[in-house]
Amino acid sequence: MDIQALSKKFGINAEYRTGGTFPVFAERMKGRRVLLVADETTQRFFPLIEPVVRGAAAACATFVLPEREPVADEQTVAKVAAAGEGYDYLLAVGAGTLNDLCKYAGFLTHRESGVFATAPSMDGFSSGVTPLIEKGFKITRSAQTASDVLIDPAVLCAAPRIMIGAGVGDILAKYCCLTDWRISSYLTGETYGEEAASLMYDAVRACDESIPALAAGREEGVGKLMEALLISGYAMVIAGNSRPASGAEHHMSHFLEMDFLRRGERIPLHGVKVGLGTMVSLYLYKTLRRRPAFEGCERVYAEADKLPSPEYVEGILSSLGCPTRFSSLGVSAETVRTMFFEAYKIRDRFTVLTLYCTKGWMKETADELMERFF
Repeated sequence: MDIQALSKKFGINAEYRTGGTFPVFAERMKGRRVLLVADETTQRFFPLIEPVVRGAAAACATFVLPEREPVADEQTVAKVAAAGEGYDYLLAVGAGTLNDLCKYAGFLTHRESGVFATAPSMDGFSSGVTPLIEKGFKITRSAQTASDVLIDPAVLCAAPRIMIGAGVGDILAKYCCLTDWRISSYLTGETYGEEAASLMYDAVRACDESIPALAAGREEGVGKLMEALLISGYAMVIAGNSRPASGAEHHMSHFLEMDFLRRGERIPLHGVKVGLGTMVSLYLYKTLRRRPAFEGCERVYAEADKLPSPEYVEGILSSLGCPTRFSSLGVSAETVRTMFFEAYKIRDRFTVLTLYCTKGWMKETADELMERFF
């Protein structure tokens, strides 16, 4: 799979560093006024990209958000939008949150945006939507795709191991969310997008097969992870929504994120929470036959049989330094138990969590989940 050719099809310049620079990006920046946006953690990467921009652009400046881990909320979006006045291009120097902030601030102010990726930690690099916190709730807003995704394999390989693990968690989650989408088509008649799903499945499998290389820190393994993260965004563009990339496991993550926000505490990495939700979803699928039969159950069982086990995902995430119990996140048992019953309401989408909750099975399953995953 030629990721650069595929990216070009979607109007994105996904470019690897070549000869110390990004020649296509540099040519695109000629005559532009560019603002580099970082936080207190990622500003250390300015020396790797700022010379490239200054050597090409008509003007270049930097803006550092005064937090180590900013939140993509209304106030921070406004800060980035205000800092971008007088510039026509916003370049995020970072990963998830910074990319989201620049995409949405650019969308609101009619400026292009791009990202110099500092970690392969999430799948929003190339998506056309942005998850935001508004009035304490996690929502998804339409935004713009990044015009440029700049990739330095050495930088990605040197990312903290848990951030790489978070990216893997976000990709392994696709096994579940694609199955959620498929069973919804069987049980509710929802349209299933074969093109988007097939593209995503192929990328997940390629990434999964590269886990040994990734765990060893080899560039080819991290490269397959980054490709899968980019393709996740393209699958969402094809589908016109986040269905190919987000299911019950993401709904659980969103539920927990809002709890951390309410308590004013640091939010664990998106992919870390999603990885835990993935193990829960896999457990629910793999134990479906213990539950009462229902109309269409044989087709759902057949899809569940194709999935990896929760133990398989647990082993991978643990090897990459990710927590495999919710208690490790600093969240209460009461919150996690409530999540099992309430997270399916986060989005109007049918998932395996919806199935369990609407059939009344969660009452008998919650204890199993708490014992296994808390």
